[in-house]
This record gives sequence, C-alpha cells and structure tokens, in this order.
Amino acid sequence: MRIAQISPLTEAVPPKLYGGTERVISWLTDELVALGHEVTLFASGDSITAATLEPMWPRALRLDGSVRDANALHMMMIEKVCRRASDFDILHFHLDYYPFSLMSRQPVPFITTLHGRLDLQEHQPIFNTFSSIPLVSISTSQRRPVHSANWISTVYHGLPERLLLPKPKTPSYLAFLGRISPEKRVDRAINIAERCGLPLKIAAKVDAADRDYYDSEIRHLIAKPHVDFIGEIADSEKSDFLSGAVALIVPIDWPEPFGLVMIEAMACGTPVIAYNRGAAPEIVEDGITGFIVEDETSAVSAIRNVFSLSRKTVRERFEERFTSNRMALDYLDAYRKVNPRAGQSGKMVPRLVAG
Repeated sequence: MRIAQISPLTEAVPPKLYGGTERVISWLTDELVALGHEVTLFASGDSITAATLEPMWPRALRLDGSVRDANALHMMMIEKVCRRASDFDILHFHLDYYPFSLMSRQPVPFITTLHGRLDLQEHQPIFNTFSSIPLVSISTSQRRPVHSANWISTVYHGLPERLLLPKPKTPSYLAFLGRISPEKRVDRAINIAERCGLPLKIAAKVDAADRDYYDSEIRHLIAKPHVDFIGEIADSEKSDFLSGAVALIVPIDWPEPFGLVMIEAMACGTPVIAYNRGAAPEIVEDGITGFIVEDETSAVSAIRNVFSLSRKTVRERFEERFTSNRMALDYLDAYRKVNPRAGQSGKMVPRLVAG
C-alpha cells in the first residue's frame, strides 16, 4: 500500500524530547515500513524515519525561533500533499481539522487521526459541517463530545515493544512524567506523595505558555524536601526513571484523549495510578496494571495497595495491548475501510520481534 503520513511541523518526527503526537507518528510510520508498505512522511526536515521523507520546513517549529506564523507553513504543506495525492492509496493526516475542506474536494481516500481534546464548544460546528470526513479516535472517551462525526475506528497508541524495558531496580519513589500544566495537576502528585511519605521525582517540561502557572502555582511546591524536579527527559532515560518508581502518578484534571505516559510506564512494568478522567479507565486496567482513583485520598489508598500488583503482568498487558505493531495493523484495517481496493502489496501479518 502507498501511504502518506502527514505530521504537524511543531516537532521533528520523532521529537528530540517532549512531543506525544510526533512520537506516535514516528512509531507508526516505521512499523508500516517494516510491514512492507511504501510510506512517505511529510514532516520537518530534521525528522528521522525509515520512510521516504518529504521535508516541508528545514527544522521543527518549536526549535526555530524565526517562525512566527506556524499556520502558514501548515497550509502550505496541506496544499503540497493535495498536489501529490494521486501518488498514494491513502493519505493519513495528523493535523486536526485543517485538511478537511481542501482534501474533501479531491478523490484520493484520506483519514484523520484526532489527537487532542474535542469538548470545546467551537468544535461542534466544524464537525457538523464536515460530518462525512472519516475520523479515527485514539480512545472511545475522546469521541463523546462529538457524536455527529464520522468515526470509522478507535486505534489506541502503541510504542515499539523493546523501546522501553523493565530494569532491575528496587522501586523507591513515585514518578510524574510529561508536562507541567494546569490540566496535568502535578500539584496533586506532590500532595499525594507527601501523604504517602514517599519521594516524588518529576520528569517534565514547562512550555512557554505554562510558565506563569509554573511560577505562581508550582515553583514553591517543588521546593519541598520530598520532591526532586528532574526536568524534561528523553526516551533513552525513561526505562531507568520508570523502573525505579513504585508507581506513575497521573492526577489529570481534564478529558485526556489517551495519555502516552501511562503505556510508557506499563512497558517498564510500572503500575499506574490515574484519576478517573478521559481515557484513563480504558488504558489502565483497574487492579491489574494499576488503579483508577477519584481523588487524593483514594490515590493514597491505591498506592498502599500497589505492591500487590505483578509488575510482570503489567509488562505482559502492555505487550498484548499497546505495541506499535498492533497499532499499525489496526491502522491498516482503518485504511482498508476507506479504500477497500488498496492493500494488495505489503505484508499483512504481525511482524515477529526478536528477543
């Protein structure tokens, strides 16, 4: 199958540090290539991929201080993809609703994976207007605010099976991983750790948009003696960081569409304590790979019970549910839904992973 993957230009594919969407696109693209498909990736020029790279801008926009209007570059990219559409059997966009108007006026089948929240009131008119566009959700809960959309599949994220592995460490602290922002509620994680009498290690970035929040609400909290603020970490550091944790704390206060950090923890055999918001109950199997909690009190109780969980089972459930191989096969099914005549080339069987 000839497949185009169209990524945001905000981060490279894969991103150098933080960047969930572009990381997932990287894993999906490389897995599709490994399965025998002809894949072209439209992305920033500093991307690294097993596919054919079509660079749309020399450098990821977050790292390019000269760019002040990212929308202009994304509109340019959509037009270039449209002009080349006939080269492909399927176009797979990761640009939210931006391609809808132009791409619906050309004949090549396309799908869009929506990676963000959909519960804002301004989303309703856009999805009502483009109600026939084939969409893929990254969790069932993500769909709930937009009932009129043409959902063709839900595909959970997956990461390479051996990217993150359990390390032989004695778990001794709680972990918070990702981004410091109002919706991620690192303040809750700090309080929960303090109530449990456990250290908390925070591996997280602070976006420019969240700097005021960090300065006013969080900076004084990370000065507490039980908190170790590490900062942003790369994939190469995550196995050690997560394997040393008693549990990953995910005290979110928003309708999280997926939550990549949860499956990263599971890949290391680390249980997840997540608030009952968004996709968390779909990702975390309560009492098996972690616990779903309602508040700080129930989180403290869950952490006291977390040693009853098998870290070996947590890893096994990751391998069954959240690998990039499974994700790629699910997307191939979605591609065939919109273009049943495609897919005669390439291997349609799971790829064996050595080791």
